[in-house]
Amino acid sequence: MAESSNSEKRRQAIMQLIREQEIETQEELTDLLKEQGFDTTQATVSRDIRFLGLSKVPATGGRKIYALPRTVSDPGGKYAGILAEGFISCDTAGHMLVIKTAAGMAMAVAAAVDAMEFEQVVGSIAGDDTVMLAIKNEDAAVKLCVRLRALVGRG
Repeated sequence: MAESSNSEKRRQAIMQLIREQEIETQEELTDLLKEQGFDTTQATVSRDIRFLGLSKVPATGGRKIYALPRTVSDPGGKYAGILAEGFISCDTAGHMLVIKTAAGMAMAVAAAVDAMEFEQVVGSIAGDDTVMLAIKNEDAAVKLCVRLRALVGRG
């Protein structure tokens, strides 16, 4: 029973790390888990990656980073689908992220982003075709823009 509990806690930590950071390798993920106090190996992390259904998605500079499957970060893919349908582009302005959407889709896209519970997002405001997101810091804004582009297939 303790192993099951430890596995679940480690997997929850992995999902949180993937949401918050751009992680490229199993070694990097293993090191981050060790920093959080998990006594784990790369082989265990590899099994957890398979169990969680993580995949690699394009990031800046031709890199690939781990991402949660829609079933973990977005049950049924409903919110990711709304995001993909309305999303046109995103750009940053300091710690703000501006998403351009199809006409009339900004509120739906903002609601989808809110429902996806990105840790970096402090709040959102939507107009007709523009969403403004307040992000915790400039670096997080850039990373979230990259992640959103990857989610909608424009990475």
